[in-house]
Amino acid sequence: MTDLSTFRITKKWPAQHPDRIQLYSLPTPNGVKISIMLEETGLPYEPHLVSFDTNDQTSPEFLSLNPNNKIPAILDPNGPDGKPLPLFESGAILIYLADKSGQFMPKDLAGRYQTIQWLMFQMGGIGPMFGQLGFFNKFAGKDYEDKRPRDRYVAESKRLLAVLNQRLAERNWIMGDTYTIADIATFPWIRNLIGFYEAGELVGIADFPHVTRALAAFVARPAVAKGLTIPKRG
Repeated sequence: MTDLSTFRITKKWPAQHPDRIQLYSLPTPNGVKISIMLEETGLPYEPHLVSFDTNDQTSPEFLSLNPNNKIPAILDPNGPDGKPLPLFESGAILIYLADKSGQFMPKDLAGRYQTIQWLMFQMGGIGPMFGQLGFFNKFAGKDYEDKRPRDRYVAESKRLLAVLNQRLAERNWIMGDTYTIADIATFPWIRNLIGFYEAGELVGIADFPHVTRALAAFVARPAVAKGLTIPKRG
């Protein structure tokens, strides 16, 4: 059996199945990217809840795995060369799991890099902009009398949705007929924008029918439905 005891994070979150990928996460848009990917690939894993309510993400144990104190993070006991691999940043983890499983990444190099291109579109654009819009629409920012910050993120979110809508106009998924990590990265954020952030009307989501059509196909996938609830909240 694999020994993960040298990794400090296992002191706070003991591994009941140390031979499986250890997932440290929370069911947020970034977090569920990885639980969905793990469900889609069938790779064995053990989820651990990182509770923001108790600031788990700033604990010394979690910081030993991710010094950036963000979820998700993983610890793969069977990494490259058979050695344990700790990894953080959801985009990097998606690429790693795609390579490990041989799934959800085109085999040809051009398709691979184009998929990574759209993954970076989500990481650098959709995630940060939608997150800021959520802050100014639902959380503390909603109380600001000056609505210019909110409107800035509304405008940028609309622009990003338009880019994605155009991309999906003649494609089932971001990369065509093939479902990839670009979709797994992107659609949890679309779902969160119009659901949890309650910003669907604000961004005029009805004006982006190809996006909503692909989102419906995404959430209908059994692995997505399951992954959206992992790790279970306490």
